[in-house]
Amino acid sequence: MKPTTLFTDKFIKALKPKETRYFIHGNRPRPQHGFTLCIYPNGTKSWFFVYLFDGKKCSIPLGKYPTVSLAEAGTKFEEHWKIFATGKNPATVAEDLKAELEAAPTIKVLGDDYLKRHAEMYKKSWLEDRRILEKEIYPAWGKRKAQDITKGNVITLLDKIVGRGSPQTANNVFKIIRKMFNWAVKKDLMKISPCISIDMPAKSKAKDRALSDNEIKTVWASLDGLTPDLSISDSVKRALKLILLTAQRPGEVSAIHTREINGNWWTIPTERSKNGKAHRVYLAPLVQDIITEAKEEAKEARNDAEKRNAKDMKRTAELIPEDQEYFGYIFPSPRRYESIAKGGGKVPEEPIDRHAISKALNSNKSEDGLTTLGVGTFTPHDLRRTAATFMSEMGEMDEVIDAVLNHAKQGIIKVYNLNKYDKEKQRALEAWARKLIYIITGTKSNVIPFQQVT
Repeated sequence: MKPTTLFTDKFIKALKPKETRYFIHGNRPRPQHGFTLCIYPNGTKSWFFVYLFDGKKCSIPLGKYPTVSLAEAGTKFEEHWKIFATGKNPATVAEDLKAELEAAPTIKVLGDDYLKRHAEMYKKSWLEDRRILEKEIYPAWGKRKAQDITKGNVITLLDKIVGRGSPQTANNVFKIIRKMFNWAVKKDLMKISPCISIDMPAKSKAKDRALSDNEIKTVWASLDGLTPDLSISDSVKRALKLILLTAQRPGEVSAIHTREINGNWWTIPTERSKNGKAHRVYLAPLVQDIITEAKEEAKEARNDAEKRNAKDMKRTAELIPEDQEYFGYIFPSPRRYESIAKGGGKVPEEPIDRHAISKALNSNKSEDGLTTLGVGTFTPHDLRRTAATFMSEMGEMDEVIDAVLNHAKQGIIKVYNLNKYDKEKQRALEAWARKLIYIITGTKSNVIPFQQVT
């Protein structure tokens, strides 16, 4: 290191020009170095920060003396030194920052990356994450840089959702963006999450809604067509009935497939069950009747769409024969059949979206706090809770109800054979079906005898 000189105004003013420019290095606290004054042949004196970066000599002008005083030059030097001490080149830090900003992901890019690299791999509910991102977050922030989103932006977005009368949606949005930003910080895509120190925007609703006997009777009658102004498709009506009868999750019911049904049993595969455990559900005769109706309707819808497409394309329709069993989703999405009928057919077969069930109930709300089904508002999940509540009132053991609901097991019963509770589940679901028939008809039924588990 070259020797340094203690700069003072008196010393600087006394410096004389030479035939060639020359540099004097000023004294700075250790380990700082590079505070330099250059004296030119014409007498001009200029401040510089001189340093080595990646083996190359670099210099940053700090201004001319005395326009830039000794104190001001020292302050500028300190600012550049702090950057240099972090391992960055202070001469290019502005350009580097600009390039970094240009390369920084937008919310849309970050969200898609989060879905692909995290949600799809580790969350069974990743489709819900995608739905919320596409509906609530991308429209508001999609083109903005993720690192530009502030705590205030988050609060404003959530307040707007609460303000439009959707507090629980605001909670769900907050959960998703908080998870996404935390993931981005862990992956070093962002330095800090804007969700820090933000509370849940709304109080969670108490999850204790269970329908009464009279409410069940009213809802069932409405689903059977006794309410003329009910705007719910037949598929959703049957799905609601199955949720109530089987006590399974709405998403599991909406995507039920014929390959999952074997005789009197429906096996929800590992990849579709919430807790990652395959689950067997006994299908009482009433349940099988509903499934049979749904299969017939799905078969008819598929054949009708094929007929229309064949007519438009002037070809022979490839129909499912009357004596051939229907194979596919019990509640297929109508979008595929609509596409086929319009000459498409490339839309993959898929079930109705589980949110279609919730949307159907929401669309049937009325101003008096009831629904057009004739009872107070309820969710599809409330039907599952209703079934569990009635089974408990009928004397079923908690362990059996947990087995029916496919709740994650704890402690000594955490690991169990897939068929271990089959007899108990069958008894419970048969008893519940008999009870439900009595509720909706007022007649006790012995038409659902206990059968040997197969």
